[in-house]
Amino acid sequence: MENILKKIDPEIYELVEKEEARQRRSIRLIASENYVSLAVRQATGSWFTNKYSEGYPGKRYYEGQDNTDVVEELARHRAKSLFGADHANVQPLSGSPANLAAYLALAEPGDTIMGLALPDGGHLTHGWKVSVTGKLFNSVQYGINPETGRFDYDKIAEMAGQHKPKIIICGATAYTREIDFAKFSEIAKDVGAYLVADIAHIAGLIAGGVHISPIPYADVVTTTTHKTLRGPRGSMILCKEEHAKKVDKTVFPGLQGGPHMHTICGIAVALKEASTPAFKEYAKQIIKNAKAMAQRLVEHGFNLVSGGTDNHLMLIDLRNKNIPGKVLAQALSKANIETNCNSVPNDTAPPFNPSGLRIGTPAITTRGMKDKQSHQIADWINRVAENIDNESALEKIRK
Repeated sequence: MENILKKIDPEIYELVEKEEARQRRSIRLIASENYVSLAVRQATGSWFTNKYSEGYPGKRYYEGQDNTDVVEELARHRAKSLFGADHANVQPLSGSPANLAAYLALAEPGDTIMGLALPDGGHLTHGWKVSVTGKLFNSVQYGINPETGRFDYDKIAEMAGQHKPKIIICGATAYTREIDFAKFSEIAKDVGAYLVADIAHIAGLIAGGVHISPIPYADVVTTTTHKTLRGPRGSMILCKEEHAKKVDKTVFPGLQGGPHMHTICGIAVALKEASTPAFKEYAKQIIKNAKAMAQRLVEHGFNLVSGGTDNHLMLIDLRNKNIPGKVLAQALSKANIETNCNSVPNDTAPPFNPSGLRIGTPAITTRGMKDKQSHQIADWINRVAENIDNESALEKIRK
């Protein structure tokens, strides 16, 4: 069959082909990236990309919603069933507006919110100062214990008692241990705060039954739909029934207009895939691979924040190796191993050239890699670290 894109726009066609080749030939260790299935790609590139669907199923502002309503209802039902939630909103365009919608549904601008500090593994939208969430709300930030690399729940409870936040946010982008949502719930209840859990990174692990779920403990749960969940780049909000109307109104018309129905179509497919026994095995293997890789990295003398991992990612503190995070990330990229530099607790280096490296196993696990390959990749990371400026050594690893 003739490739229409190649005929209409050969320049873009060539870039698409190059990106496919790059993703195929690289070992992708970026913890927030994955490979979607062909079914998800087909759904995301479907005819639904043509349709405007402002509103919610049964209450749209445009006609011609016979099929969009069914798709969105399927996605919502599958999300509720998979995670055991009372209510699901699948319209947020990404994780950042989903977090903002959650906060605005539960609090007023100027209220105090409390989230994990960005340098300690939090997200910009957990109230960091350069984010609108840090400007719209009075944000206070808790950290992790720099000695253990873990949450100090007593210290967090102390801060909550001092600041009396309206919302406490738990979740992270670079936290390597299981999150005790029950403990966060106790802290929130003790100060009369709502609890928002951001599970963007671990949603697939929760769906796969290998990480505790926040659903019984949090008022609102937000997540992206890619990363470990292995769907298209979108987002969802799960919440208790009592917050459903406020959440829906905050998403639309509060923050956005028409949802991206082609993305919701892809989300529906990904949620169906995530409900299968095969996905549960996939989630288990993600953690097995991460633990195997972490163990081998420690054997090579790398300092891992918290000493290891309980989930899909590792955070390497490179200060004992005297290698800046960005320098190692760029050297690894030359060897076709993709990572990202990352701040570590008590990092004195600037954010754009921090002291750490974040790596994760969702994408390599999708490609069928297991413990043996995880050990090999850790060996390659070590070889790259020992040959930062040796182009021929990097080329050998790349091949």
